[in-house]
Amino acid sequence: MSTFMFKSKPLDFTPVSNIFLEKYMPKARGEFIKVYLLMLKYNFASEFGVNAQVLATSLDLLESDIINALNYWQEEGIVKLVPIDKMGNFHIEFVDLSNDGTTKIEKFDLVEELTDSSNSDMLKDISQLLGRPLSPSEVEIYISWKKDYKFTPELILLLIEFCLSKGKNNFRYIEKVALAWKEMNITDVEAAQSYIRKSEDKWVTYREILNFLGIRNTDIMKPQEDMLEKWTSTYNYSLDIIKKACDICFQRLNRADFKYIDGILSSWNKDKLRTIQDIEKKEAEFKNSSAKKNYNNSKATSKPKLRFDNFKGRDYDYDALEKKLLGWDSDD
Repeated sequence: MSTFMFKSKPLDFTPVSNIFLEKYMPKARGEFIKVYLLMLKYNFASEFGVNAQVLATSLDLLESDIINALNYWQEEGIVKLVPIDKMGNFHIEFVDLSNDGTTKIEKFDLVEELTDSSNSDMLKDISQLLGRPLSPSEVEIYISWKKDYKFTPELILLLIEFCLSKGKNNFRYIEKVALAWKEMNITDVEAAQSYIRKSEDKWVTYREILNFLGIRNTDIMKPQEDMLEKWTSTYNYSLDIIKKACDICFQRLNRADFKYIDGILSSWNKDKLRTIQDIEKKEAEFKNSSAKKNYNNSKATSKPKLRFDNFKGRDYDYDALEKKLLGWDSDD
């Protein structure tokens, strides 16, 4: 029986999924992309592991940037971090993106669909909106939305206009919005317009908060957007109260910190403080109680009296003592 031995060598290239390039890379920060690609390279090179310091040095980043990047990709669902111990060590697993939840297209005769004037007119209008020709896969997906999602051509055009108004012309982003509309049962223009109005009203408030914090880029990360949603919708706080929390954050930290502001607002919500007057009254009470506590502490730690503090000293005639010591008191 013959034996066949394979002679292999490590790959001198790193395969990157097109889904990562098209869907995840465009919206990610540059340093996050660098961390993902370098970690992917180590993974395909069959390295046993690498520490954050080596990665940070290689990419000219901070170690905290490495941790933030990996947490971001875990939130996006394309890597999994499994703790090994309590020392900050992890197993890292890269998720197979070939099973990514993109639109599943039912097979249909594309040529026949393109003979339908409503489809051809819709595709022409979409191409004009995007300012570029559509790829064959895009054509199939837009038509599939009509068939599978029951979207009308007018609704699809409105959806794309909505995405463009937010500065998003990437097809993967548009596809994600379409899936969200389907899950929210938005299947006609009237429902879509109602949703857009509510969304715009919400973002007007968000932008005012972000501007107050000195943040000009409205393309914030999902955890920050979730906090804004909690402050304005769950807690139902007015802009004045949110700005008050922001002011306190600036006074104490001299910078904007979402988690710190969230902690302030969560505390106020827990204490059922609903107005500026309630908050100022609570702060005054806290300051008074703190001042009283500090005063009592200072009294408690004052210097104790000694046992001989009440001792009355004797009175001496120092001139007479001096004469006696010098012998001048003798009667010679």
